[in-house]
Amino acid sequence: MKLLIVLTSHDKLGETGKKTGFWLEEFTAPYYEFLDAGAELTLASPKGGQPPLDPKSSEPDAQTETTARFHQDEKARQALASTVKLSDVSADDFDAVFYPGGHGPLWDLAEDAHSIALIEAFWKADKPVSAVCHAPGVLRNVLIDGTPLVKDKRVTGFSNSEEDAVGLTHIVPFLVEDELKKNGGDYSKAADWRPYAITDGKLITGQNPASSKAVAQALLKMLGGAEISK
Repeated sequence: MKLLIVLTSHDKLGETGKKTGFWLEEFTAPYYEFLDAGAELTLASPKGGQPPLDPKSSEPDAQTETTARFHQDEKARQALASTVKLSDVSADDFDAVFYPGGHGPLWDLAEDAHSIALIEAFWKADKPVSAVCHAPGVLRNVLIDGTPLVKDKRVTGFSNSEEDAVGLTHIVPFLVEDELKKNGGDYSKAADWRPYAITDGKLITGQNPASSKAVAQALLKMLGGAEISK
């Protein structure tokens, strides 16, 4: 089983002068779910190399068992530091794609032509597309035969109330919940910060950082769980 994980290369939080990037737990929880299931992982980002980490996801209250494991895992840290360029990957080479969140993807991956084409290619090949937290926002410009991919599909993603809670409603380029609804998605959510993941056909979305593991587990289940072809 070969999985592609696509991370952001964007590190500026709008015009605030603050940094953003990907959210650590949203990478580490799925990364180890996939790795421990025997998957072969490729990490990619628009610019390649080390993707920017949202500094807030390194704060003590954001740490989890998987982030602690990552900090002790030299091989994983090397893999993250050497992501391949998104323009160099093809959906033909993978069984599924996963997008971790963090605010970064709202600026680059949501508008990235390579990312949009890649998701379309996965979808047309009937391969799973998965994303968590802010990353469902990368679907905003993905069209299948002229129709938004999320139209009439059950989806979730970082909620307006969660964005308001972190004080970034007027900083982000768009609100994930609003964008999914605007494109015809059947959006639902759990209480703020509670785990919540939805599968609709080959599309898997999760609401927030706490949902990362559930998204990864749903993807593995879709791909056959323990019946993994190495």
